[in-house]
Amino acid sequence: MFTAILIDDEIHCTETLQEKLMLYCPQVEIVGVFNDPQLALAALRKGSPDVVFLDVDMPRLNGFALLEQLGKADFEIIFTTAYDQFALQAFKMSAFDYLLKPVEKEDLLKCMEKLKTRKGGTITDDQLQILMQHMHHTVQSDKAKIAIPTMEGLEFFYVRDILYLEGQSNYSRIHTKDGKSILVTKTLKDFEESLGQYQFFRIHLSYYINLAYVKKYIRGDGGSVVMENGAELDVSRRRKDDFIRALAI
Repeated sequence: MFTAILIDDEIHCTETLQEKLMLYCPQVEIVGVFNDPQLALAALRKGSPDVVFLDVDMPRLNGFALLEQLGKADFEIIFTTAYDQFALQAFKMSAFDYLLKPVEKEDLLKCMEKLKTRKGGTITDDQLQILMQHMHHTVQSDKAKIAIPTMEGLEFFYVRDILYLEGQSNYSRIHTKDGKSILVTKTLKDFEESLGQYQFFRIHLSYYINLAYVKKYIRGDGGSVVMENGAELDVSRRRKDDFIRALAI
C-alpha cells in the first residue's frame, strides 16, 4: 500500500484524480486532499506520505515554491501539469514523474508501476534545481501552454495566442489572436501568477496584456494602448512609467 496526498488549487482536478486512483489503483490510500497549497505545506511539515501528487501551476504558491519552502522530504513526487510535450522534457531530464492533465488511466497506471520500484525516495535540492532550470528554459518557448478550467473540463491555450485578459470582478475574459473571447472563473491576479514569467504586463486594474501584441501607445494622463486586434485599452496613471520601461525591454 502507498499513502498519498493530492495537491491542486482546482477542486475538479483533485476530485477527478481521487476518483481515478480509487477506481484503478486500490493500492493507493489517499490520506489528504488539498486545494490550498499553504495548508498542504503545513500538513507535509507534520508528516510525509509515500507519494505526493503535486500541481505545478497554482496561484500564490506554485508547486516548485512549495517544495523549496518544504526543503528535503522523504516522499516520492508526481507532478500534475498542463504543460505541453515540449516542456515535459524538463521533468524527464530531472528524473521526476509527471501526469499530464487531463490525467489518463494508462498514464496513471504507468506511474504506479514505476512507483513500486522506488518507494521511499528523497527529493534533493539538486534534483529540484535541475528541474527548475529546465522548466525556466522550456516555458519561455513559443510552444508553452496554459490550461484554463471551463464547465466541460480544461481548455488548453498556447501562451503566444493570448492577446490580453480583461478582469471582470471574480472572472477574467481571455481575448485570443483568432478573435475568441472566453469568460473563465479566475481573477487577473491568478493569471499574473501563471503568466508572469512570460511577456505580459498589468497595465490597469482591468487589463493584463501580452506585450508582443501592442500596436501603438497613445499618450495621455495614463495613456492607452492599441492592440493588434484594434482594441484600445486604458493604461492607469500609476502603471504608466513601468509600462513604458517594459515596452523598451
